[in-house]
Amino acid sequence: MEARRASPDLRITVFERTRDISYGACGLPYVVSGLIPALERLVVHTPEYFRERHRIDIRLDSEALEIMPAKSALRVREGVEEREVGYGALVIATGAAAVCPPLPGHELEGVFVIRHMRDGRRMLRYFEEARPRAGVVVGAGYIGLEMAEAFRERGLRTTLIEASDKVMTTLGGRARDTVAEELRSNGVEVLFGERVVGFEGERGRVSRVLTESGRAVEADVVSIGVGVRPEVKLARDAGVEIGESGAVVVDERQMTSAPGVYAAGDCCEVLHRVSGRRVWNPLGQPAVRQGWVAGANAARGDSSADARYAGIVGTNVVKVFRLEVARTGLSLEEARGAGFDASETETETLSRAGYYPDAVKIKTRLITDRTGRLLGAQMAAREGVAHRIDVYAAALHAGLKSDDIERLDLAYAPPFAPTIDPIIRAAHAARKKER
Repeated sequence: MEARRASPDLRITVFERTRDISYGACGLPYVVSGLIPALERLVVHTPEYFRERHRIDIRLDSEALEIMPAKSALRVREGVEEREVGYGALVIATGAAAVCPPLPGHELEGVFVIRHMRDGRRMLRYFEEARPRAGVVVGAGYIGLEMAEAFRERGLRTTLIEASDKVMTTLGGRARDTVAEELRSNGVEVLFGERVVGFEGERGRVSRVLTESGRAVEADVVSIGVGVRPEVKLARDAGVEIGESGAVVVDERQMTSAPGVYAAGDCCEVLHRVSGRRVWNPLGQPAVRQGWVAGANAARGDSSADARYAGIVGTNVVKVFRLEVARTGLSLEEARGAGFDASETETETLSRAGYYPDAVKIKTRLITDRTGRLLGAQMAAREGVAHRIDVYAAALHAGLKSDDIERLDLAYAPPFAPTIDPIIRAAHAARKKER
């Protein structure tokens, strides 16, 4: 779309190896839960919309097999035929693939990864046919937490198994404990420090999940959410530079190491504005914005009016039953790994005025360096987290210190916040600790 806006007369072709485009993959767990009644509700725009409204040639069931930068050409397969297609500029948007560890029994019916629309279709079909009663979720990342809730919403006895002692990769301390309590209070058995080593089944269908400690957990359906990996084979085979993270290296224009070739989304690296390092951050909002930049620059074909992507601070949020859990910036371990002399401060502050009904405690963890510069924040509560974390994200973009945050003029009314907002309370506690 940005390419079309930048160049109304440009010939634009999109090759997609599946039959699905322009959909909200982040909504898949909510379709599984039944909150969203049909997968089709996730579709943003159809192929016909792009063809008819924007004159973009959408080629479904069409796979790019090879990039040939020296010839400015692609080798593509459409159906059973292969052909070469020339390009003036190319955008690689191959995304990321869900990781399914090759454990014994992973090929059993009822063992799933959830990443694409086709995964959702397969799982929904399985629910209709198998009528599972017990589910296991492997991994306590974002997808794992959402799928645990989805299984419970469908009435399944649900167990969440996580090899580490954290959720969302880096969330620890009180926030981690709050998430675990929310899961358990909603009927999810949570097993931290348990590593899955295989799956057993009967008549080709999963029935148990085996752990390293010797547990055999009943499971009629399994959702594996242990992470994703960037899809870079096409780029690597073309000689495009791949970074230490395993993703495609791009500059702020989303240009790769190959002339005329751009990359955007979950297949490429991005600058982390706090650590200063190139990282891999496979999340929806950064992917869309990178696509805007790559499309605009590919269409213009020169550097006279470049679009540029400024990077990320690593902001995300997840809903776990009634709980909101969010983070931005670096965790304490990440900050120290990046060379900062970092420390953390934990606070608990009411979400509303103390006398106003239904106030809850917001647990906040701030990571700062010895100068007071904010490096990261984590929050968890049953309300008031999802948008408060954005204040910390803005502070990270601006390079603010804890005393700068303390001076912010934030909105106040009893239904929405106490007189001194939890954001400012946490910054005040961090500044006192720095003294």
